[in-house]
Amino acid sequence: MSRRVIIPGLIGLCVVASAQADHVPLIHIEGELPEQMGEVVEPQRETAAPADTGDWLRSLPGVSGTRLGGHGIDPVVRGQGETRVNVLLDGAYVHGGCPNRMDPATSYAPLTRYDKITLIRGNQTVRYGGGGSGGTLLLERDTPPFAPGEHPRLRADAGYGSNGDRREATLDGALGSELGYARVITGLSKANNYADGDGNEVRSGFDERGANLLLGYTPNAQTRLELGVEAVRGEDILYAGSMDAPTSDHNAVRLKFSQQAEEAARGRVSAELYRSDVEHLMDNYSLRPLGMMATPMSVPSDSTTDGGRVQYETDGAHAWLVGVDTQRNDREAIRYSDLAQTLVNSYMWPGVSMDQWGVFVEHDIELAERQKLRTGLRYDQVDAAADLANLDPVGMPMSPNQLYALYYGTTAQDVGEHNVGGFLRYEHDLEHSPITWTATLSRSVRTADATERFMAANGMTADARWVGNPTLDPEQHHQFELGAQAKTRGWDLNGAVYVDQVDDYILRDRAHSTNPMLGNATIYRNVDARLYGTELGAARTWATVWQSRATLAYVHGQNRSDAHALAQIAPLELGLELRYARSAWDFGGRLRVVDKQNRVDDDSTTGSGLDSGETSGFAVLDLSGRYALSKQVDVKLGVDNVFDRSYAEHLNRANDFDPTVVQINEPGRNVWLRLSAAL
Repeated sequence: MSRRVIIPGLIGLCVVASAQADHVPLIHIEGELPEQMGEVVEPQRETAAPADTGDWLRSLPGVSGTRLGGHGIDPVVRGQGETRVNVLLDGAYVHGGCPNRMDPATSYAPLTRYDKITLIRGNQTVRYGGGGSGGTLLLERDTPPFAPGEHPRLRADAGYGSNGDRREATLDGALGSELGYARVITGLSKANNYADGDGNEVRSGFDERGANLLLGYTPNAQTRLELGVEAVRGEDILYAGSMDAPTSDHNAVRLKFSQQAEEAARGRVSAELYRSDVEHLMDNYSLRPLGMMATPMSVPSDSTTDGGRVQYETDGAHAWLVGVDTQRNDREAIRYSDLAQTLVNSYMWPGVSMDQWGVFVEHDIELAERQKLRTGLRYDQVDAAADLANLDPVGMPMSPNQLYALYYGTTAQDVGEHNVGGFLRYEHDLEHSPITWTATLSRSVRTADATERFMAANGMTADARWVGNPTLDPEQHHQFELGAQAKTRGWDLNGAVYVDQVDDYILRDRAHSTNPMLGNATIYRNVDARLYGTELGAARTWATVWQSRATLAYVHGQNRSDAHALAQIAPLELGLELRYARSAWDFGGRLRVVDKQNRVDDDSTTGSGLDSGETSGFAVLDLSGRYALSKQVDVKLGVDNVFDRSYAEHLNRANDFDPTVVQINEPGRNVWLRLSAAL
């Protein structure tokens, strides 16, 4: 597919982006003001196949993801993933337990167990923590207060997908009065391995179940106190790489309080505390045969996050938001090279702790009629340490400090950072015109995560080592974004173009050296980088029953220090959708067209080698429909990948214990059915 055809054609529409039809309840935000972020949505109403949350997010323009199996697809926004995207699950940060990100936060957040999903692209707010240069993803539960005499609420959702025999179900029930409520959400999801378009089986099976209990106290319309307890259990999670996850468990506790003054201008106070515990086990023998010459490897790991937030905000022509937040994450991962888990090979996360506390302020002001200015400022203090870096595995493997010294000439030292970020956003509604345009200038700072700074994995050979860098500087992102939106004569148009100039970008690279001791190991270093791109689209309602939509997303990433492409950047993508909708039913199709990607970093002898190579383009057609059996019950069905195409996304994953990368084919044809009921 040629860029010469697509880009001028859509630029001719000025700047446009996707609009949300009634059957697509996701809030798709590209920089709206805070009050527009608070709309209640119901993801369970989405006319889409049962899917992993990360997989579902990839349907949005500018959002891609890396696949390692059928569970835990890691979302990437505007070419930035991992900790460059802030992900909060019902207000809590959840840091996964796998050093290779088998379990990103979204893997513990099944779509139908949340009420509201918000995507904020780029750096448009400072209220959700430092960093977030790619964007912020919020998955929230929002229980409306009970009216006097209101009956209990019950919602059920069940789905089936033929490819991989995927089954999932959710039951959501609540009862209460004007003084409070109790809500229970339970669910399960299970799948076998799926087949790609060529009929080849892809390791992707899993078994996941979870439950949530929410207890709320609402003595009046202005006050709410809520306690939430959550448990998610994952078992027999298969991956196409060198390891599987026999277990992956998450427990969380949240306490939230909000108090709204009777006069809105006097503001609202909110506070929340949370604790998240993740226990993860991966190995190469429990769920697959161990080869005759293979060494049994296992990595039990845990990640505990404690955090909280207090903020005060007002409304009106001069609206303020002032707050403080904090989080502490403790991680430990030990790799064993025997079945009894007694022979230590590596202290991969050697007792890593990361403390962050921040203070932030935002101010909205109406400059004049149809003109608004929004500003934000944030300060973060970050402290990091690796308390077990001196531990030395038995035998030849090196301690974390020995690895750090070999590759960086230093040992693990306590790290302290003082990071300042902020933004300035101008919005103008043009007079006598349906167009609103915005301009945003921002700075955000992202500290190195536990893996980038303190990973310490020995290998059978030097090129299989994976070593974090204790001396990394924090990333500094300076972004400029222009956006516009318009609604006129049945058209709904909006979009954005952006550039992100990054100082001290943290690059996962290889130790290129003539010293045989270094052996081309995986390392980290700071470079300067630049990313720029656009999300465009247009939606149109024709004769009240036909709805059409076109979207386009493109991002370009460049390593400015080494003058070559950044790895793991998704190619140009076009989406076309057409639906016919009546009050009780609708049907339609979506064509996804993805360009080839030839800007790659696939040579580990000269670059990072994180790309598996250049990838060809592809086109995939999905069909779906919905029928309301009654006001309370509806059925949805569809066929994904109608023509059973064999294809793989450009983004790929690295293996856990060796330097190779894994390119995994997407599922072939999948016939699916969903049934939803609400009482």
